[in-house]
Amino acid sequence: MDTVEAVRSHPLYQKHLARLAELERDRAFCRHGIDHLLDTARIAWIFNLEYNLGFRKEVVYASALMHDIGKDEQCERGIPHEEASARIAREILDDMGAAFDEAERDAIVTAIHEHRRLPEGASLLGTMLYDADKASRTCFACSMREDCSWSSEKMNLSVRV
Repeated sequence: MDTVEAVRSHPLYQKHLARLAELERDRAFCRHGIDHLLDTARIAWIFNLEYNLGFRKEVVYASALMHDIGKDEQCERGIPHEEASARIAREILDDMGAAFDEAERDAIVTAIHEHRRLPEGASLLGTMLYDADKASRTCFACSMREDCSWSSEKMNLSVRV
């Protein structure tokens, strides 16, 4: 998956991922590093296969790898991370040329924007990313669950994949 590796190794991606790791270094739970991003990608890919959704693997992985990439801007400047992540993803995707066609770039950016709070009529890719993001969290086994700001409805309290 050379295309996905191009996303992961993109200088802008690496800059934001490194800054976020620094900001979350002392965070006790729910970090947003590469482990979470890859878990989300793998679960989204499983959903894609199980439900015959037909997305290219590169589209699924690129969406998941970039869905939280703007979290550092939320921490530092109060910009909602879904907005920052969508903006950063657009810049990375546009910089990659023909790796993704225009429709795929638009779908990825839309899904990233939708992943935090699904709007009515959300895209299929956005819904899949939302579900994979939540399923990637092991709230049921987290020692910090009582201190978490997520509602019990949003928490993943059982194995879902």
